[in-house]
Amino acid sequence: MKQNVLITGTAGFIGNHLALRLLREGHRVHGIDNYNPYYDVTLKEKRGERLKAFDGYTESRIDLEDADAVMAAFEAFKPKIAVNLAAQAGVRYSLENPRSYVDSNVTGFLSILEACRHCGGIEHLVYASTSSVYGANTHMPFDVSESAEHPLTLYAATKKANEVMAHSYSHLFGFPSTGLRFFTVYGPWGRPDMALFKFTKGMLEGEEIEIYNNGDMSRDFTYIDDIIEGIVRVMAKPPAADPDWNSDAPATNRSGVAPYRIYNIGNSRPTSLMSYIEALEKNLGFEAKKKFLPMQPGDVKRTWANVDDLMAETGYKPSVDVEHGVANFVEWFKDYYGY
Repeated sequence: MKQNVLITGTAGFIGNHLALRLLREGHRVHGIDNYNPYYDVTLKEKRGERLKAFDGYTESRIDLEDADAVMAAFEAFKPKIAVNLAAQAGVRYSLENPRSYVDSNVTGFLSILEACRHCGGIEHLVYASTSSVYGANTHMPFDVSESAEHPLTLYAATKKANEVMAHSYSHLFGFPSTGLRFFTVYGPWGRPDMALFKFTKGMLEGEEIEIYNNGDMSRDFTYIDDIIEGIVRVMAKPPAADPDWNSDAPATNRSGVAPYRIYNIGNSRPTSLMSYIEALEKNLGFEAKKKFLPMQPGDVKRTWANVDDLMAETGYKPSVDVEHGVANFVEWFKDYYGY
């Protein structure tokens, strides 16, 4: 059934891919994005142009912190599903500009929750969380039923705040909410501040690439198409309160008093950073000049997503391995930048 879907962050990496998928399927999409200059605005404009080719797409260029403007967008479009993917992103940048994270990720998310509360008709709120909430956790793979109370950056703390804010609103006002903890998303049209983008640009320009913790890191790198498939499947499954939830030993990824769920969404096949770089070298046809550096503040050595719940409840099954995903990114990057 074709629906009205409001998506925040449609000029961003994940939001743009999701909006494009839904528009191609015939849904009506309203995008909210402020096109902020955290990274190349030209790239964001080009992403936006991909969506404006569809008659079913409309857009509001507003800040999420502008509660009145967000409310007006909801009231005019009357979405059945809202997907919040807008955020001040980046782990290291939160050390330099912490207030922007609270403004966008906390105050902005409150605007979304209030709009879902007051506008009526919202059948499901889906929102982006992050694997960074696991912070100091070292038990692998990361499981959503385990504690995530030790974030190592303000970015991660704001995303954890989103999860508990969503629970309270789902409990008080009854609309279903699902949080998705993303694990290192990469692919065409990706973010310039992410490792693959920086490595590819640096190598093609003959520069050294900076490799943290002397390369002793691994990530659950997840290709964008797998992420989008997972989001679409989750959108179609609004949660209900869990009758088996035990308040004496409460699981944190579901609730007995609210229609609320949290899922990991990742590849569930961690790859070493050096293997990731080797895949890039293979696709570019030459070896990178490498500069090895110590661990950076806020970084973690390893991530690995347990996605059993998501697979069991939605049929999600990631299918793109790192070799093919990196190849697709390199092909896009060369074409987009004319290398």
